Amino acid sequence: MKSESGKEKFMESDKKIILFDGICNLCNGAIQFMIKHDRNDTFRYAALQSDIGKKLIEDRNIDTEKVDSIILIEPGVAYYNKSDAALQIGKHLKGYRTISSILNLIPSGLRNIVYDFIARNRYKWYGKKEACMIPTPELKAKFLQ
Repeated sequence: MKSESGKEKFMESDKKIILFDGICNLCNGAIQFMIKHDRNDTFRYAALQSDIGKKLIEDRNIDTEKVDSIILIEPGVAYYNKSDAALQIGKHLKGYRTISSILNLIPSGLRNIVYDFIARNRYKWYGKKEACMIPTPELKAKFLQ
């Protein structure tokens, strides 16, 4: 977790932002899963490759050479990456709060070994798209532009 200082003028302050690899099939599937289980409409989404994704990354001085698959931003509070981001997201998804809390007991260094292994192999195992996912009209409001 990294502390967060500035607030973006273009975002709803009560929404958490998930930045994801927009060309990764695994990541796109995970986003679809999150949207389905986000019963309280907690999250908004943006691809790392999008203009807004790049701006959010730049504003926080995040090195995308080290983190290139998922970042959770709580505007004005903090941001999380790797397994910390995944577990923080899970705490807000219906049916996944308990498992996220249990997995959070494992030290992040150990969790990130598994996370990094999956992240390194995600294109080989799941493939990738030529361009970022385009949300359906029903989902468009959940994506930052």
